[in-house]
Formats: sequence, C-alpha cells, structure tokens
Amino acid sequence: MALSGTDAYTAVDDLPPLVRRAVTAARDHGFPYSCRPEQGRLLYALAGGARARIGETGTGLGVGLAWLAAGAAADVRLYSIEREPERARAAAGIFAGRPKVEVLTGNWRRIEEHAPYDLLVLDGGGQGKAPGDTPADVERLLVPGGTVVVDDFTPATTWPPLHDGLPDRARLHWLEHPALCSAELRLASDLSAVVGTRCLV
Repeated sequence: MALSGTDAYTAVDDLPPLVRRAVTAARDHGFPYSCRPEQGRLLYALAGGARARIGETGTGLGVGLAWLAAGAAADVRLYSIEREPERARAAAGIFAGRPKVEVLTGNWRRIEEHAPYDLLVLDGGGQGKAPGDTPADVERLLVPGGTVVVDDFTPATTWPPLHDGLPDRARLHWLEHPALCSAELRLASDLSAVVGTRCLV
C-alpha cells in the first residue's frame, strides 16, 4: 500500500483492463493507497510463475489483486484479505465473473485458511512492520520454492538498512530469514520490495 499509489496511475496508459477497472474504483471511492504501477508490474510478472494459489493481505480496492489476476494463469486461484467490510465488498465487485478470485473480509491471518501458496504478497498485515504485527510464518504459508513479496520499503543505502535511524528490523527479518533466499529489489528511486523464495532444502 503506497501513500499516493492511486495518483501514480494518472499518466499511465498501458494497463491491463482489470487493473484499469480497479484503479477507477479506487479513485471513485477516494482510496489513495493502491499499490504503485512499479509494484504492480512486479506482481504481474511473479504471478505468471504460480501454479495453484496466490495469496494477498490488504486488498484495498483491488489494484494489486488486479495485477496478480492479470498475470496469473487461468486455473490459478487467488485469495485476498481486506479488513474493512465496505472495501472488501467493493473490491469483490471488481472481480465479479472471475470465480478463481476471492476477496475475504477480516484479519490478515485469514490468509492461512487457503495456504500453502505459490506466491504470497504481504501488503496489509503479516509484514512485521507495525507494532504488534507478527510476521507471517512463511514456512507454513508457502510451498517449497514459493515466493513472498513484502513491499513499500524505501531503498536501502546502508547495511544494516535503517528506519528512523535504527536498524530496520522488519526488513532484516525478511532479508535474513533462514527459510528464505531473499533480495531487495529497487523498483523506483523511492520504492523497493523484498522478494524471498522458500528454500527447497
């Protein structure tokens, strides 16, 4: 979820139709926190490698989920969790007619109901960024070789990476997780994501 993510689509024309529909819904509902186009293109590419299931926390108005659905194969199931019931209903409407896409309402931990995933996008809980937000257990939630994406970091310029002048514990959790082979990907001058693959051994 990016602070001005919905506005970032203002001058972007080459969008998949489903993404364009979700962006329009986000604008109509005054929802500013959609994933940015740079993040969306990463999700689109990674979704193409999923074999069976994709999970996402933090649906918002469905822009990130639309990128995932547009990139995934037709037989892949997608599950996304949104804690706000009104947003969840609005997002679900975007994917009407797409039986493989399901928007659930509730705490992000509902993502566990349909695990394990080939691809898991942590955008609204499970990242470990906020106080009291326990990081998702990727050893339970991912298939071996599955991928997790943790977004909305500012690109690191030091090691260890810092947040407010202190070591960035959330980012370090994902970069140094013993069950993952992880890297930070710079998506823009002010945006990066950590992508990790669950180790096969």
